[in-house]
Amino acid sequence: MPADRPHRAGEPQRSTTRQPPGGSRVSAVEVRRSNRRRRTVSAYREGDRTVVLIPARMSKAEEQRWVTVMLDKLAAQESKRVLGDAQLIERAGQLSEQYFDGRARPTSVRWVTNQNTRWGSCTPAEGSIRLSHRLQGMPEYVIDYVLVHELAHLLVPGHGPRFWGLLEAYPRTERARGYLEGVVAADRLPHVPAAR
Repeated sequence: MPADRPHRAGEPQRSTTRQPPGGSRVSAVEVRRSNRRRRTVSAYREGDRTVVLIPARMSKAEEQRWVTVMLDKLAAQESKRVLGDAQLIERAGQLSEQYFDGRARPTSVRWVTNQNTRWGSCTPAEGSIRLSHRLQGMPEYVIDYVLVHELAHLLVPGHGPRFWGLLEAYPRTERARGYLEGVVAADRLPHVPAAR
């Protein structure tokens, strides 16, 4: 397969738009090439899309790599913003619409500090969802997974086949579960004292 040809400095700026990797809430990624940009790459959100600014000379392979890097960087920055309880219930409503046609309707969604062995809990009879404060600062897709998990419990109690069938709708289930398993495993590792 031939290598991508680099873009020449005299060529006009090019902009491409494409769909982001699965599970992203951003609907599209727009790549803008600039002849004036030499080495730096930057990105920002513009409505429901992400704009990535790159040097015009970059190959298509470099472009793809930098788009992935910048999407991850933006997601990490956004995950550091802690959602309040009002934002949590709003997010739960959006996820219910997206994955369950709005059928899962929580009456409350809030952070709690008394859940140290579970990430979330749900009381279907009350419609209440509680998320462990330990999730704060984790990537957005992980928090979304826990919300989707608890929303699914509003529709199906227990962890039977129907429940897991509902969770298949969320495209980042396996990735989020792997992340949470990694956090649990890291907590179990022996803590080595720092070298002096």
